[in-house]
Amino acid sequence: MKLFITFLGTPSMLSLLLVVNVLGTIYGYWWYGSQLEITPAVFLVFVPDSPTASLFFCIVLALFLFRKHNGLMEALAFITLVKYGLWAVVMNIAAGVHGDMLNWQNYMLIASHLGMAVQAVLFSPYYRIKGWHLVIAAIWTLHNDIIDYVFGMYPWVSPAINDYIAQIGYFTFWLSIFSIGLAYVLGVRKQRLTLLLP
Repeated sequence: MKLFITFLGTPSMLSLLLVVNVLGTIYGYWWYGSQLEITPAVFLVFVPDSPTASLFFCIVLALFLFRKHNGLMEALAFITLVKYGLWAVVMNIAAGVHGDMLNWQNYMLIASHLGMAVQAVLFSPYYRIKGWHLVIAAIWTLHNDIIDYVFGMYPWVSPAINDYIAQIGYFTFWLSIFSIGLAYVLGVRKQRLTLLLP
């Protein structure tokens, strides 16, 4: 596993993952297009959760290629990739359990969002996250939950589970707590790996 993690830190893998994540980010913002069209301007930044998470990670990967670190961006990327990656997986599966007919798009979303969470964890040995980075990222994440489930700006879900928004909001809050805790355990450490860049 350590050999694989080391391989992830090579220029070729960083470049490949950057391209994949940029394309995924663009697609993600396009996916939210209909919802963004009717979202009040003050809430626009908080609605496209998954593409914004992958945008954070794109910035992290781009900085890595230039031998740079930004602990705050790494904390934001880690927490939001894990949170919204797992959230989308659970929401799609829940829709299927409640009678929605899952199609190729659902399975694509499950696979791609699970990949978001996995890559966040796999790169954690390279992060340079400090306590204050984590605090700010945690505030952003929990504030986003308030915007989503108090002000009603949550990502649209399948009609099959639309009657469970209160339960989804409760689940999302604890998923945020889990993601923040995982970021602390895996990201705030003294022993860090170094990227294998020329």
